Amino acid sequence: MSVSRRALLATAAGTAAVAASAVPAEGASAAPPAGAVDRREAGAALKTLRAAADYAVEKVRAVAPGVTGFPVGTRFEKWTYSRTGEWVGGFWPGTLWMAWLHSGDDSFRARAIESARALAPRQYDTSTHDLGFLFYPSWVTAWRLTGDDEWRTGAIRAADSLIRRYNPRGRYIRAWGALTDTANAGRVIMDTMMNLDLLAFASRQTGDDTYLDIAVEHARTTGRVFPRPDGSTPHVFDFDPDTGAPLGPGTVQGYSPASCWSRGQAWGIYGFTTMYRRTGEARFRDTARKLADYAIGALTPDHVPVWDYRAPQQPHDIKDASAGAVMACGLLDLHAATGRHVYRDVALRVLTALSETCLTRNSARAEAVVARCTRNRPAEDGIEISLPYADYYLLEGILRVLRPEEADRAIDLSRRG
Repeated sequence: MSVSRRALLATAAGTAAVAASAVPAEGASAAPPAGAVDRREAGAALKTLRAAADYAVEKVRAVAPGVTGFPVGTRFEKWTYSRTGEWVGGFWPGTLWMAWLHSGDDSFRARAIESARALAPRQYDTSTHDLGFLFYPSWVTAWRLTGDDEWRTGAIRAADSLIRRYNPRGRYIRAWGALTDTANAGRVIMDTMMNLDLLAFASRQTGDDTYLDIAVEHARTTGRVFPRPDGSTPHVFDFDPDTGAPLGPGTVQGYSPASCWSRGQAWGIYGFTTMYRRTGEARFRDTARKLADYAIGALTPDHVPVWDYRAPQQPHDIKDASAGAVMACGLLDLHAATGRHVYRDVALRVLTALSETCLTRNSARAEAVVARCTRNRPAEDGIEISLPYADYYLLEGILRVLRPEEADRAIDLSRRG
């Protein structure tokens, strides 16, 4: 399969036309009923989101001078750090960039640059699929906001490392393990959908279709094997790495292979919508809608997702605010792609709920912005803590609402290939 630049231009034009006319997706699942956000509710939501963004900026301003590495999660409300960034290293510089865009305070810009540079060795890391998480909110955003070519070059190098993990027999990017590790050679996870935009970026910048071809093939594979008829998804799907034959669903962070881990569902909503914007391929939009409709229907009245939508104790289970922040960003993007207002309405309600019930305002010792997050419930790892991606995606979501032009400057919300 090859996606030519001419085809990209044609599909991008078609995507723009769809967005402009707000024509519903033909054959896509219908969004569940939801009360529309009226003018009064919308005004209150905007006020709440401004206050939340202001709080986030002040919290980051207070904490940033003491940050000694890449935050990975909190322990007793204090950040714990990684020197290398693990898979989350891009979110701290990304949060600093968001804080700069909201506040105009150049100290955030300087700290974002300093933090992003510490990720430089990871450009050559072929042992992980998470290079998009590492380099898009940090290096790609740095290039878009500064124009300094070192960031562009480094992000393309990271994309070079990522495509080495592609298995052409199964048409997927393997998630975990070094290239020489056979144990996880056939393992695909929903999270990888969020790493594909780095490849789309590399194709746009170099004119080499190889990166985007791989991203498209991986997204098609994920869209074929992950979604169930009702729109729920497993965390994991395994393939035979030698033949590419599908083996079946699994999980690591969800309750079971038959459950629906809420953050994975959110990664899918966001990732498939992004791939639709980058290619104009209708199946990606329709998959995003299917996943979104399931997640919306599974939300509890408080609009903060439980950690797994199919765990036995839901809807009275522990929460994952990070899933809500990611989901809200994806829903805002999906509204722009489809013109269906239910997605924006729910996104506003989720962001408002996070801003009203999940911030760390009541704790003088807390170093993060967002509380009530769950990292890995089955492993009893990080229950009711703060996570760096919750802070990042909350600010990204709020900027998408309050300052869409600034959000576009940072992460590229355009409808082009």
